[in-house]
Amino acid sequence: MERAGPSTSRRWFLKGAALAAVPYALLPDARAGAQDQAVDYPGAEWQQASRSNYTASDRPASYPLDCVIIHVTQETYAKTLAIFQNPEKKVTAHYLVRSADGHVAQCVREADIAWHAGDWDYNTRSIGIEHEGWVDRPAYFTDALYEQSAKLTAAICTKYGIPKDRDHIIGHYEVPGTDHTDPGRHWDWRRYMKLVAVG
Repeated sequence: MERAGPSTSRRWFLKGAALAAVPYALLPDARAGAQDQAVDYPGAEWQQASRSNYTASDRPASYPLDCVIIHVTQETYAKTLAIFQNPEKKVTAHYLVRSADGHVAQCVREADIAWHAGDWDYNTRSIGIEHEGWVDRPAYFTDALYEQSAKLTAAICTKYGIPKDRDHIIGHYEVPGTDHTDPGRHWDWRRYMKLVAVG
């Protein structure tokens, strides 16, 4: 069944005329939006994921947080953001760290449940951090990426009382039942955990 298109009404014309009379200084800045959204981690850039790719929640009240899961994207930074913002993908993480400079984007609120672990229980109790790169290309694991990611992980652990150890900071491959291998054999856990410890 076809629906009739909207008809032009007198009210629509009046609203348009009234808006045209409003001085531009009183209108919201067209550039306002994603970048102005407050973030959970200071210094992160807000890049909201599609609401179809995570579950709204009020953690830690609804689910206690007890781990951080480390991922590698198998994709570029820009394409990963596009995936998270595509409502058909059904995947996201709380944070994404760029390889070249360690820049951090936040895509999902820490209170909400990102779909990153492939296991609902782990999704509910963790913060997911994606890292730009590929598991078989260690050049993507730059000093800046390690340093900025470790600061982020340390801040999350401090905020929620998560121990800064390998029992609570895990790779995606350590989630039970997963078929993922990230962050892969080139990820330097010893170095990363030392950086987390000094946070």
